[in-house]
Amino acid sequence: MFYGYLSDYLSGTQLNLFARATALSSILLLSACSAESHDDNNKVANNHTESSNNTELSSAEIKSPPVSASELKPGGNTTTSIQPFPAFDKVAENLPDDLKADFFAGKALAEQPWVKAPTITTARDGLGPLYNARACLACHIRGGKGRLPDDSNSAVFNAFLRLSIPAESPDDIDPHIGVIPEPVYGEQLQGQSIALHHQLRASDPQQIHAKGDVSPEAYVYVNWHSKTITYADGSQTEIRWPEADIRYLSYGPLHENTQISLRNAPAIHGMGLIELIPQQAIDHLADPDDSNQDGISGRVNKVWDAVSGKTVPGRFGLKANRPNMDMVVASAFANDIGISNPLFPSQPCTAAQTVCNQQIHGTSNNEFELPAELLVLVTEFSRNLAVPERRDANDPEVLKGRDRFYQSGCHLCHQPSFITRDSTAGTSQNNPHLLNQTIWPYSDFLLHDMGDGLADKRPDFLATGNEWRTPPLWGTGLSQRVNGSNSFLHDGRARSVEEAILWHGGEASGALKNFLQMDKSSRMALIRFVESL
Repeated sequence: MFYGYLSDYLSGTQLNLFARATALSSILLLSACSAESHDDNNKVANNHTESSNNTELSSAEIKSPPVSASELKPGGNTTTSIQPFPAFDKVAENLPDDLKADFFAGKALAEQPWVKAPTITTARDGLGPLYNARACLACHIRGGKGRLPDDSNSAVFNAFLRLSIPAESPDDIDPHIGVIPEPVYGEQLQGQSIALHHQLRASDPQQIHAKGDVSPEAYVYVNWHSKTITYADGSQTEIRWPEADIRYLSYGPLHENTQISLRNAPAIHGMGLIELIPQQAIDHLADPDDSNQDGISGRVNKVWDAVSGKTVPGRFGLKANRPNMDMVVASAFANDIGISNPLFPSQPCTAAQTVCNQQIHGTSNNEFELPAELLVLVTEFSRNLAVPERRDANDPEVLKGRDRFYQSGCHLCHQPSFITRDSTAGTSQNNPHLLNQTIWPYSDFLLHDMGDGLADKRPDFLATGNEWRTPPLWGTGLSQRVNGSNSFLHDGRARSVEEAILWHGGEASGALKNFLQMDKSSRMALIRFVESL
């Protein structure tokens, strides 16, 4: 399931904007921002360091800010140990005892496989009729990222395709969904169905459709392509990218102008903390017109919130297309598992899919398949997932990598630190233990043009086809240990932190140039720093 966010203004202390003119002023600002008071951390959250995005920076030009003790606990008091094993679905360390029963009840609901209706197990029937996974944690195994197959003969499971068609004018777009769905297949391609022949893999989707049963929309495979990147020191490495291979389309061909975007399941820890970052802190990082001419022009997406019934800022999802945890969890139940709920009451069948619309639903007395009280349990479970502790933070190589991270300008988008709100007023949260936490997600939660290399050419609300939300970096180095996944970036193309960096373009071109010009020891140090977060 793919997760998203809530956005209210909060001004705990006066947030300052500073003119960023020279590297020297940047050094002073960053040093001032490193103190561990609430006021100083808000300055960290709302000030970019002065640097040119198009010039190489040296350690003589800019220094990283002093190390803060709070960096060792990136999730504040929610931070958990990685012993006896690392996982991203662990309970927040500071969750009050009286809330733990609900947490584990929500986790059970996230783990349980849903089944076809009707059945005597009415609490978990209603799967599909079309879906991508039977359970939330089937894609987010142990709370971690999905995995893409390395070969072209294994169907995709932990990822899926977003679909839409271009709009002739903005008025053509439904403001509630932000895109024009593909007319026959909708906005998400579902590769599984409740048909017995599919469950037994006895027939392909087209054969199932021909039998008159509800068929999966298609099977998705991946064909991989690669190219070689050469560093300034002459060393080389390979990077790859996927091409979606859609087979057995069972409801006819796609619209000739269909926009297709492959999406890998992200990790889900720390979401409740992200939800409580003051919107004002994020807004102060936005610079849509690049008024300071540093080459970075982050933008806030504006998306529909069914909870409040209005358009609000987005911060969750690969294109920041969800405003709060309620919407993210509810939309994932509806689109990924085919479970209706109060926020997304419809089944994932389009008008063209007659047999799909004729299937029995897992409801009684016109209720939802996932009633409000159970939706709340899963949402609260998701909000209270702990952030893992830092590793090797004081190692000399990691500290060197930290310097290179700042010197290269990585922090201009991967904003290191925020302080969460001091009140849950105006939100659907009731988690006071998540308030006033100094956190280190390393993201500004804004949209950035990442260049043609990463573009999916598929707009989403205000996000263009070249724009992506800056992903948080906390826990990056634990991904493979959590569940075996080393699939980074939106479509899982990068097999390592190094590959992910090498795919940066657009607004991140300056940071990429700096990385390419480093010697090998500096590159490895920067990578190790990111992996320590």
